[in-house]
Amino acid sequence: MPDHQQRIAYLLARYADKTCSREELDELFSAIGQGDGPEGLEQLLEEIWQARHPAPEIDYEAVYRQIKPAVPVRKTIPLKRIAIAASLLLLAGTAYWLLPSKRTGKQATVLIQPAQRRILPATNKAVLTLSDGTTVPLDSTGKQLIQQGNVAIRQQNGQLLYASQPTDGNIHYNKLTTPRGGQFRLVLPDGTKVWLNSASMLRYPTTFSGKERVVELDGQGYFEIAANAQQPFKVKVRDMEVLVLGTDFDVMAYGDENSVNTTLLTGSILVKEGSTKQLLQPGQQAVIDNQDHQLTVKTADIRKVTAWKNGMFVFNDMALPAILREVARWYDVDIVYKASPGAELYGGGIGRDLQLADVLALLEGNGFNHFGIEGRKVIVLP
Repeated sequence: MPDHQQRIAYLLARYADKTCSREELDELFSAIGQGDGPEGLEQLLEEIWQARHPAPEIDYEAVYRQIKPAVPVRKTIPLKRIAIAASLLLLAGTAYWLLPSKRTGKQATVLIQPAQRRILPATNKAVLTLSDGTTVPLDSTGKQLIQQGNVAIRQQNGQLLYASQPTDGNIHYNKLTTPRGGQFRLVLPDGTKVWLNSASMLRYPTTFSGKERVVELDGQGYFEIAANAQQPFKVKVRDMEVLVLGTDFDVMAYGDENSVNTTLLTGSILVKEGSTKQLLQPGQQAVIDNQDHQLTVKTADIRKVTAWKNGMFVFNDMALPAILREVARWYDVDIVYKASPGAELYGGGIGRDLQLADVLALLEGNGFNHFGIEGRKVIVLP
């Protein structure tokens, strides 16, 4: 076997044994993703898969759809090659990989009451509150037209779309609120697209007039701003402001987190906290501490920041409490600590389409704590 194929086989074996470092994982994906790689690479991957995990014929298309949002590979790679690689790296067919800094080698034994074996992930659901206080429940399947003055609001395919119409002189403010266990999309009257994560709220006018387009956010939202240099876009989060001309960015502003994080993907934004202002460049993140309100700027982990929008939990040296806060919002559960969380840091990702018990089993198998589920509570155990 040529040296490069031996190296791939070695890296795959390291991953299967959960001894693969984060650098080796990157090397493995890079080797698999080389479009000009050896002719026998696909055959090699298939042989290794059959040797390690004999199974019926794999639905490569389905596996590819699961892993596609999170796998760092080139789009020009042949589909079957990606799918085989995904199958090998996922081992049991689950869209995840975890690389904790400490490993225990123990089996996962999540304690679950029989009635709680199927706590499902979040779905498209929200509540629209009109300016007169009327509330309209929203979900994935609903299709309706809501008339508010001369503003037409259409719900379809798990999102709200506001038709851009001339104002009648009255500006109405609506609120879109997602519960824990929910998410939703919104197209504002100017064409700006917003993705709201679970347990979030966006307040906005039904038409934009004046010198600025201003919305208020609580929770987490991803924004694709419709460019309009004559009318800058502004996102308010309590005492913080994000001033935008035309760009893509994410704001995470949950009250139970340690900071408000604003991450820029494209364009430019100005983050303001009190008298402090900071202009961000693509790939940077502004972090405002919720205690002392100090603003710092660091290089962002874009894959982690946008993972929720792409259907993944992605960790980068994250401690268990931070991971469980995301889990609580997504699955609408409470976290109860009957033991201190382990000190291990997790790296990798888990698909957000899994049931809660599966997510906890993956965390448990790669960490020190056990978990139980009682009603809608996740119990952290020794």
